[in-house]
Amino acid sequence: MSVHALPRIAIYGTGNIGAYLGARLHDHARVTFIGRHRVIDTLRLCGISWSDLNGNHGHIGPRALELQLNPFAAAKAHLVLVTVKSSATAAVARELAEVVAPSVPIISFQNGLNNTAQLRAALPGHPVLAGMVPFNVLQRDRASFHQGSSGGLMVESHPSLAPFLPVFAQAGLPIGTRHDMPAVQAAKLLLNLNNAINALSDLPLRDELSRRHWRRCLALAQREALGVFAAAGIRPARLTPLPPRLLPSVLDLPDALFQRIAGKLLAIDPYARSSTWEDLESGRPTEVDAINGEIVRLAARQGMTAPVNARLVALIREAERRRTVWQGEQLLQTLRQSRPAYERPMAIL
Repeated sequence: MSVHALPRIAIYGTGNIGAYLGARLHDHARVTFIGRHRVIDTLRLCGISWSDLNGNHGHIGPRALELQLNPFAAAKAHLVLVTVKSSATAAVARELAEVVAPSVPIISFQNGLNNTAQLRAALPGHPVLAGMVPFNVLQRDRASFHQGSSGGLMVESHPSLAPFLPVFAQAGLPIGTRHDMPAVQAAKLLLNLNNAINALSDLPLRDELSRRHWRRCLALAQREALGVFAAAGIRPARLTPLPPRLLPSVLDLPDALFQRIAGKLLAIDPYARSSTWEDLESGRPTEVDAINGEIVRLAARQGMTAPVNARLVALIREAERRRTVWQGEQLLQTLRQSRPAYERPMAIL
């Protein structure tokens, strides 16, 4: 890459995260969007708009976008961002292995714990780096993407990142480099356990998390996950003002006390919804297997069960077939009943 040339960044996956990152990076790099017909055709017609919770916004006309359907478009990239759903990782890894130039770094900005390992297995000649997007992105209309919560990108520390860090910073997407990305990914997964609950509630994230019944559903899922992490020797990093081990107890608090102690957790744009909610609304398969399902699989490897998260997986699978909206108290009771009898709270007479 020439000292004065704009870096070429290929974004494989034009869902909410990929589209938003690409739009922000567009004026600071030569961005190539690689995606499916449905999304690429929309961007060719409408261009792409972005906005964030601080009031920043922008629009890029369709003629200014480099939009591709073929993974061969990544052949000249200096950096590749993988933003596809976890279920597509293995296929994308095989495609990139055939086209990406040697030593080009690849960042996985995906949910779940195992995408980086899959990419590394197929791309041994490349620095494949784990990344984490802490904020929520909602597709407001056909080609408009809105960042609804705060936080900075995190990527596994590696010398190959150095030329790109200023580019992301100039785009308003500063990257924090980390040496503990497995712990960061575990912490993000802990927070993402709410995706399924939010989808079942059919409420904006801020409304859902403002109501105790819904928070207690999340607390059940998180307590279970923390037990599984402990058995597996995983210590989640601290990504919020509260340590991960305290999150379930704080979520259990009455509404007024929760808002007083953890008000920053509600600093979410009123438009924000989970990606699982958006997938259900659009009739697309969800990533529940890479989120709640990850806890279920990790538990099985430790000789344990994770019935709360298993139940959430089953409920989302049912919702993929037939959309159902739950009430908070109803879901809480269902999740409590999914646990073994000896783990359920005793009734107070």
